[in-house]
Amino acid sequence: MAVLLLAEVNNGELAMDATAKAVTAAKALGDVTVLCAGATAAAAGEAAATIDGVAKVLVAEDAALGHRLAESTAALIVSLADGYEHIVAPATTDAKNVMPRVAALLDVMVISDASAVVDGDTFERPIYAGNAIQTVKSKDAKKVITFRTSTFDAAATGGSAVVETIGAAGDPGLSEWVEDKVAESDRPELTSAGIVVSGGRGVGSEEDFALIEKLADKLGAAVGASRAAVDSGFAPNDWQVGQTGKVVAPELYIAVGISGAIQHLAGMKDSKIIVAINKDEEAPIFQVADYGLVADLFDAVPMMIEKLT
Repeated sequence: MAVLLLAEVNNGELAMDATAKAVTAAKALGDVTVLCAGATAAAAGEAAATIDGVAKVLVAEDAALGHRLAESTAALIVSLADGYEHIVAPATTDAKNVMPRVAALLDVMVISDASAVVDGDTFERPIYAGNAIQTVKSKDAKKVITFRTSTFDAAATGGSAVVETIGAAGDPGLSEWVEDKVAESDRPELTSAGIVVSGGRGVGSEEDFALIEKLADKLGAAVGASRAAVDSGFAPNDWQVGQTGKVVAPELYIAVGISGAIQHLAGMKDSKIIVAINKDEEAPIFQVADYGLVADLFDAVPMMIEKLT
């Protein structure tokens, strides 16, 4: 079976981590062709060609494919669909925008956030905030799937796939780019960071959240937050981890002042090592933590920062 994988391309560069993890999932389905699309995508295509398990790379460059507009990207994918049984992508914000449109144009269902491949027709995906795993079997001739990358290891590099340049499909003209507003940060990207330090409602205020940021900077970590912290104005929306935020699976996740509601756990429980700091010994976060410290965060975190100096 043949698989077409939409790579994550931002400003002409390949998001290697997300794409390589999606390749790992896609390899279980058949020969993988990676599509790199954008206003500029040649460099992304060359990078994708080095991922082990990639048989071929298609590069489509056109102004209409810039700025990650779903309509033009979906039209391109549908124009290529005849040669593939599976059309897949990492479950990123961009792909969640594109793939449902692809499925609608092909008149098939979309299987979102797949966490495991059982066979070519059958997949597993988390439901109920990750508290249950649903097995989905599709009878559609073409399967449209997004993969939850936190459950797959990244494919290694060292491959040398053939790179082919293709033309873009016609621009449907259904949307246009106005502007991008991007938050600049020297810290690692939250969804791909090896270490994440997150703060919750227990931090108490936006001013005190600087303590979480200081610990993260000492560790070279990304900063996360619970929904309660975001709703209280302690942290910006793009730091939110959880069911309605971002899903992360770092090597180390440090939860500070976070009680551990199931909505938050859904976004971080796949982390390799979880450390919890909370003064409430009955907090649910301790049930999933590998290491728990029952202490006042305003005593524990400054001590950790001092030790890391």
